[in-house]
Amino acid sequence: MSKFWIIASDVYKKNVKSVSFVIMILVPFIVMGIIYAAGSLAGGFSEETKVGLVSDNQELATQLAKSKTDDYTFKVVSSQEEAEKQLKDKDLEAFLVLDTKNDQVQGKLYAESSLGTTTELMMSQMLNGLQSSLKASKLNLTADQLASLSQPANFEKTKVSFDDNGKMTTGQDNTGIQSAMSFVITIILWVIIITYASIIAQEIASEKGTRIMEVILSSTKAQTHFYGKLTGVILVALTQIVIYAAAIGIGYSQLKNLDMVKSLLEGLSTTNIFGSFLYFTLAFFVLGVLVYSVLAALCGSLVSKPEDTAKAVQPIIYIAMIGYFIGISLGTTDPQNIVIKVSSYIPLISSFIMPIRLASETVTNTGAMISVLILVVFGVLLTMFSAKLYKSNVLVYSEGGVLKSLKQSISILRNERKKVVK
Repeated sequence: MSKFWIIASDVYKKNVKSVSFVIMILVPFIVMGIIYAAGSLAGGFSEETKVGLVSDNQELATQLAKSKTDDYTFKVVSSQEEAEKQLKDKDLEAFLVLDTKNDQVQGKLYAESSLGTTTELMMSQMLNGLQSSLKASKLNLTADQLASLSQPANFEKTKVSFDDNGKMTTGQDNTGIQSAMSFVITIILWVIIITYASIIAQEIASEKGTRIMEVILSSTKAQTHFYGKLTGVILVALTQIVIYAAAIGIGYSQLKNLDMVKSLLEGLSTTNIFGSFLYFTLAFFVLGVLVYSVLAALCGSLVSKPEDTAKAVQPIIYIAMIGYFIGISLGTTDPQNIVIKVSSYIPLISSFIMPIRLASETVTNTGAMISVLILVVFGVLLTMFSAKLYKSNVLVYSEGGVLKSLKQSISILRNERKKVVK
């Protein structure tokens, strides 16, 4: 155990003290700071968009020109030719041709570049309002009658459950909060996997590539070396997670009294956040990190040169990508789909999919427990297999790629077992 911790400690200290780790820690904070600063300063530096208005209804055009928003203002132009000239001379950013013939509003926007989705959406809503007003005027409807016709229907979703007697009871629906949490945790898992897969593989392959493994194995076992390297990198990942968790906690304590934070957290309670959903989601997150770390270590042990680790971890990235996109795409649009139901029990991708199913409450705690057990068993078997294979392939230097190295290592492992049996 002393040699194991020496190896793990050396890997941990080397990575934590590296410049790349410090940059990796600071990047999210820098990005959030830039986004916050850009959002705060955007309003002060944004210029008013001047839009020319050409219409066959001059009275309506004059009325619209009086209205002003923070995004754009209308300027009545006598003809389309004049609007084109002003657009060419940069006196206008765009011009809108408005036709109201036959009580049908038709608007066509001309611009050299996009005015932004917000501005264009507001113009579309304005035209829809004009269309409704014209139809109401033709039908001799009052403003109150028009408002009543435009009033949307009320839609509410209520969570129900049935007791032992078959009686239905209603409860609080937490699927929205749970879905947001599952998406955040899934994205963090994805980022950690793509970040640390290459780091773990690089650590495992580094000493093998320098051909000093013979010296190392003279003083320690191959499996001890494997577990020590793997544990050291996992501790680095956990350090990053702890730093971000502490930052979130400190940020919440400092910003919890802001109106924006209060509105976001309105309606949240400990019962919404803590419960079987959170515990299972965290279990899948931790198991996902561990299983993918072992798989990355296995791939790293199969390469002969550290330069080949990028190619070796590509299959891992693809597997994680499959789970990530199935969970994100089907998790919200079609949670009852047979694909997401089956894949939530498949190891490696279940860490992405089952938390999203739990958030939408389309699976029971029993189903989640079964998926956890499958993932645990798979993780244990993968770890044991990887450690034994590492012992066989640690001194194997093959130039035929990962698959050839894997076949060669399995063949060596079988021969060693036959010798032990004899």
